[in-house]
Amino acid sequence: MLEIHPCADEREKALSLAIFNEVVPEEAVSAEEVERWEAAQIATTDFVAYLHGEPAGSVAAGIAHTRPDTAQTLLTVLPGARRRGVGSALYAAISAWAAENGARELRGRIQEREPESIAFAERRGFRVVARETNLVLELAGLAPPDVEPPPGIEIVRWHDRPELARGLHAASFEAQPDVPGTGEGWEPEPFEVWERMHRPELMFAAVAGDEVVGFAELWTTDARPNTAVHMMTGVKRSWRGQGIAGALKRAQIAWALEAGYERLQTSNELRNEPIRRLNERLGYREVPGRVEVRGPLAES
Repeated sequence: MLEIHPCADEREKALSLAIFNEVVPEEAVSAEEVERWEAAQIATTDFVAYLHGEPAGSVAAGIAHTRPDTAQTLLTVLPGARRRGVGSALYAAISAWAAENGARELRGRIQEREPESIAFAERRGFRVVARETNLVLELAGLAPPDVEPPPGIEIVRWHDRPELARGLHAASFEAQPDVPGTGEGWEPEPFEVWERMHRPELMFAAVAGDEVVGFAELWTTDARPNTAVHMMTGVKRSWRGQGIAGALKRAQIAWALEAGYERLQTSNELRNEPIRRLNERLGYREVPGRVEVRGPLAES
């Protein structure tokens, strides 16, 4: 018997997260990160699938201020429970929830090592809207790089300059629409929502005088304690081509080395040539990537 249960308590939410972390260990997160993410969404939910009384899969979704008509969806099925209707049932459940909360489509990420999962999505009308390579920089034995920002630019952390918050917000939302794959329908989050989502100690800013002209963010989780993950790196349009992004990346590498991390991880959309070339120069190596898919709600 197959049953789909909305998560009614913290125990079931922890089970939903444990299933995701088991299926996608390279993107494992802790409950703390989930709570921070949920606090910044318009609405969130979790469902767990049970097959003959045993956990078989889960799906979590959130509707963000940046895409209020879309539910960002994380659907995972344990390997031993596949091809038994679990994924279809979870897709139906999350589609019904999304419709009730005003979303008209789903978006999700699938690892390239899971071609059957990509095919599952494509059979239901999803299309690939972005392809990302994953990259890793092993830090063992690496000498701290010289940051070397261009003349007139200072690299600082938001943690040390709290007054930069609104400048960081403005810079991030000038840069975000230029990332390939962002697509139509994206809109900036309100400052108060954005502020809740980001950790000042992990956000680096490139500053010219009092103006934030670029930024780069790291992310860490207790679920992967030896790895720091690069989030977005962005530079205002009028300041590009001067080496600011490289200085921000080198500052992050130096910080990660000093903090004792063993590796840095990042992903690049294949069409984003400037950041791909920068990561190659810095010594990052490619590992299997992922695709982002976008598609319809299941028919009720």
